[in-house]
Amino acid sequence: MDQRPLPDLAVFALVAQHRSFRAAAQVLGVSASALSHTLRNLETRLDVRLLHRTTRSVAPTEAGERLLARLAPALADIDAALGEIAAYRDRPAGRLRLNLARSAARWLFAPRIGGFLKAYPEVRVEMVCDDGLSDIVAGGFDCGVRLGESLQADMIAVPIGGDLSQALVASPEYLAEHGAPARPEDVPHHRCLLNRRLTGQTWPWEFERQGRVVVVNPPGVLVSDENEVLRRACLDGAGLAFLLRDQVEGDIAAGRLTALLEDWCEPFAGFFLYYPSRRQLSPALRAFIDWMRD
Repeated sequence: MDQRPLPDLAVFALVAQHRSFRAAAQVLGVSASALSHTLRNLETRLDVRLLHRTTRSVAPTEAGERLLARLAPALADIDAALGEIAAYRDRPAGRLRLNLARSAARWLFAPRIGGFLKAYPEVRVEMVCDDGLSDIVAGGFDCGVRLGESLQADMIAVPIGGDLSQALVASPEYLAEHGAPARPEDVPHHRCLLNRRLTGQTWPWEFERQGRVVVVNPPGVLVSDENEVLRRACLDGAGLAFLLRDQVEGDIAAGRLTALLEDWCEPFAGFFLYYPSRRQLSPALRAFIDWMRD
């Protein structure tokens, strides 16, 4: 379909409906002579005369009447569609696609998403949990949520949820049998439960105290990409686990797990919600960012 005449057809319909170049020009905010020039070009391109013109009146020809009869409903549909889209500029509505790290979905979003949906009933949220470094633009997502160290380049990043910290934990049963590490360098001598990256490699365990960083890569008696599996194995006394403090806080408080080397587990920047810098924020995304930052 040749879409080039569409603006000119809209001009024709307006002139034909008003039966006046001057009245149509006032609606569009242009000169009557400019509209007359547009119509002459359209008629030349179509090789059909659409308007009878005299110094006192303008009226559609028979061909113009038939064209106007077909155009008017179509242009009305276009106006209605544009009106529906304009509503998206004014209020949070429509679909919001989010790409989240699994840990963020569980501990940060799960407690808050229900309240957001109740507050904004016209928004439909689609959440995809993905621990990889997905390209949110290529994937058609409105925003992503990752730890600061995993953010894509050229993104606007908004911190949400505050700082996080890791916890090295073991069950009382394990500690009674194997003892506790006194320093990070002792950790590789223990039975360790490791988290695996999507690449297949295991995450190193990084400890920090007063600016000194110690990174250890302990051998694992269990390797999994599911933190809940590691937590349950740790509760059963299978070994040490290095998990987000939020995940095991309840177990520590209840005495089911013991936190170790706590002075080596300093807080770090937590999750960020990020989106392309070149994208204009929709009301739905803006409302969601404000909700998560509250």
